[in-house]
Amino acid sequence: MNIAFRTLQPALMAALLIAPLAALAAGYPERPVRIVVPVSAGGGVDSLARLIGQHFNAVWGQPFIIDNRTGAGGSIGAEIVARAIPDGYTLMVSSSSYLTNAAIREVRYDPIRDFQPITKLTTNPYIIVVTPSLPVKSVTDLINLAKAKPELVTYASSGTGGILHMGGELLTAMTNTKMTHVPYKGVADGYPAVISGQVNWMLGSPISAQPLMKAGRMRGIAVTTEKRLKALPDLPTIGETVPGYEVSAWFGLFGPAKLPPAIIEQLYKEASKAVNEPKVAASMEAGGTEVVGNTPKEFTQQAKNEYDKWRGLVKKTGLKLE
Repeated sequence: MNIAFRTLQPALMAALLIAPLAALAAGYPERPVRIVVPVSAGGGVDSLARLIGQHFNAVWGQPFIIDNRTGAGGSIGAEIVARAIPDGYTLMVSSSSYLTNAAIREVRYDPIRDFQPITKLTTNPYIIVVTPSLPVKSVTDLINLAKAKPELVTYASSGTGGILHMGGELLTAMTNTKMTHVPYKGVADGYPAVISGQVNWMLGSPISAQPLMKAGRMRGIAVTTEKRLKALPDLPTIGETVPGYEVSAWFGLFGPAKLPPAIIEQLYKEASKAVNEPKVAASMEAGGTEVVGNTPKEFTQQAKNEYDKWRGLVKKTGLKLE
């Protein structure tokens, strides 16, 4: 075997492996597609996955079947996709918690290397909501209370390792305070705890927190994103008090790594159309959700940056599963 052939052999083998997938892309999709959702049915991620699936079905005439695979903070569903054949017939719609969970717990996949981000569908800000009786009306008040009473100030989350937990930990790390995390099974359990005063505060989504705020059952003091919300322009951002603080929950469409570029492009374009349809976008924005639909390249870089952010937080704080 001459040197030139030995040099070309790896490239030829790679081309032979890629060729069947490229051929599949030409007629994609030719059969039903599974969209794995690593959380239970009925929530925001599941609803968005069904919206995307319905749009894909209308465009391509093939069933896009939602497969809710819960457990281990979403890692069970994510692992299915990470190990799937990259032919476009196994996809995932997930929240950003798939990154936060991988940053804090042992998972059997690499959240960056084993996935192909296709597009960020939407992004959601959060609002710090506090017990009405708590003498806290601003982020400064909350920080001062936490410094005056180390570990006695408590905050709820929808579970250890999720974005609500990590958002709280990021705030304590950036303000050099000690606040006690109290995990619940879900947001629906956390809100009553804040309302009753069992815990002092939590991060709530605008769509579910605003009615409770308007009814006086909770007090909103700040939003977690870089910019103020259009729906609540008088509510300051946390970053106005704690420079650099930013947390948002996003929902994205993913495939396994090595997904053919032609399939990535098809899925990206149609998913972006689905969320940016005027009626859909208006409905989401009314509830505080921003539609995105960015390019695979942009989403890939954002996912890498966010994973590095949460891994850095875990390393700095020594966070462990409770």
